[in-house]
This record gives sequence, structure tokens and C-alpha cells, in this order.
Amino acid sequence: MSRKVPGPPPPSLPELVRAEDRLSFVYVERCIVHRDANAVTATDERGTMHIPAAGLGALLLGPGTNVSHQAMVLLGQSGATAVWVGERGVRCYAHGRSLAKSSRLLEAQAELVTNKRSRLAVARQMYAMRFADEDVEALTMQQLRGREGARVRKIYREYAARTGVKWKRRDYDVADFASGDRVNQALSAANTSLYGVVHAVIVALGCSPGLGFVHSGHELSFVYDVADLYKAEISIPVAFEVAASDTDDIPADARRAVRDRLYDGKVLEQCVRDVRRLLAIPGDAPGDEVPDADVVYLWDEKGDAVAAGADYGGDSGFGTDF
Repeated sequence: MSRKVPGPPPPSLPELVRAEDRLSFVYVERCIVHRDANAVTATDERGTMHIPAAGLGALLLGPGTNVSHQAMVLLGQSGATAVWVGERGVRCYAHGRSLAKSSRLLEAQAELVTNKRSRLAVARQMYAMRFADEDVEALTMQQLRGREGARVRKIYREYAARTGVKWKRRDYDVADFASGDRVNQALSAANTSLYGVVHAVIVALGCSPGLGFVHSGHELSFVYDVADLYKAEISIPVAFEVAASDTDDIPADARRAVRDRLYDGKVLEQCVRDVRRLLAIPGDAPGDEVPDADVVYLWDEKGDAVAAGADYGGDSGFGTDF
């Protein structure tokens, strides 16, 4: 006789919200994070807040946060990303279950990043998305990095002039958040929030956060690749606006400002489209949804997909049966 598994059943995949339709992120600190049915709860001295896990992209866990095992189980089942944020918000650590059942995008990512020619092509495409109406096909990575550095420095100068904030350079210490000036503190907090959201989209699509094309060697290399596409429109203007204000809580205001910029969902939709376009699979029409059927194949050295769940051993007794 089978025993019923205790507790509420996990949400089924059809019940989960698509990555581009989710609430971008929620930041909590100095509270206890637990679970009530299929909602994550955050409890502090002010009371309890319920957060629908199936519609959440990233949960940013700040200092003083205690998280229950059941809360993490629900986040994992819901495809949400749990992001542990360091003091004042500078680090990103873990993620939950992917919303994707198909591994097609992950396989395409791995194939593209392990071939020098295709990796360079994707990296160039990433830079081309930032340089409108410019041909970057003949540029080396060194030349592209130089162009990107000049572009970002120009953006910093423009927002410094626009907001009246004094700008020297990007300077921050991950071990000492307070050592940075106001605008560098705001940039760190805004970028962390943006990384969390991009991280959520990447893992929700079933891709690897660590297989980057421009960045390399870090578990979040692809997150940094994709996030760099949006910093000029999101985290940089937010940081200078917050630094120019009279706020005494720069990290909190920067996070809220990023949240407001993501509120209409257009950035999430753009992020999903950009990831799929960068990892385009030969034969798929531009803009097509990547099929997410619940199927399993067997690998074959000839390159053709072989159906699983069949006995290929005949009378030998060897085979695969799901």
C-alpha cells in the first residue's frame, strides 16, 4: 500500500508562469522565509507577506534571512531562482529548477561555446546588439572589448553630466561595500538585482549560467554576458539617479528602482528573446518558440536522435525501458 507524501503537492509545469511573465524579483532581509501551501512567506516584526512562488523569477535573500527547507523545496519546484545577497548586496549563489523540459537550448549553448569559431560568432553578435548599425564581423575580441569599454565610459560620463553626480571610475570592493562612493554603491546594488533577474531567465530556459561567450571561468559567466546587454538602459541610469537623490539607503532604493524599470515585463520578454536568438538552433525559424516537449532521446554517434523507452537488445535482454 503506497503512502501519501505529506504536505501540499508541488505545482505542475503547466501551472508555472513563463519566465517572461514572472514577477522580476523580490528582495527580503532580516526575516524568516517559509512556505504556506504554494506560496513563499516572509515574516518579520511587521507581519507575514505571501509571495506566489509560481509567478516569481528571483528571490533575493539579504542579511539576517533564515530560510526553511520547505521554502527552498517550493522555489526549486517552481523554477524560481534563490539569490543569496552579501552585505549590502553584491553576490549571487544558487538557483532552483528549470522551467524547461527540453535540453535543446542547453545543448546548443554547449555546442556553440566549445567551438572557437561559433563562440566568436556569438560573442560578436552580443557586441553587435550594443552597436546599432555597425558591422563588427571583422573585429577581434580585443578590438570589441576596446569598443565596449569606450562605449560604457561614454555612458557613465553622460549620466554624470545629466545628474550632476561626480564620476571618477568604476571602483568597488566586494568585501567592503561601504568603501565605494555613492554611485559605485548604487551600481553594485542595481547590477546585483539585474544579475538575479537575468539568472532567473537563463535557468528557467534550461540554459547553463556558467557557459559564457564573452565572460569565462565563473559559474555566472553567461549571466554576466546577457546582463551586460541591458546595463546601459537599466542599472547605470538607476545608479546615477539614486546617487543624485538624498536617500540614506542607497542599496534599497537602487533595488526598488530596478524593480520599477522591470515592472512592465518588457525587459524579461526581451531577455528571453535575446537568449533564444543568441543560441539559435539551425532549422528553427527566427522568433520561433523552442519546443519544450516532455521527451527523452538516446544519443547516437551518427548524430541522429534515437527514441528512448524501447528495447534495442532483442533476445539479448539488454535495452532501455522507462
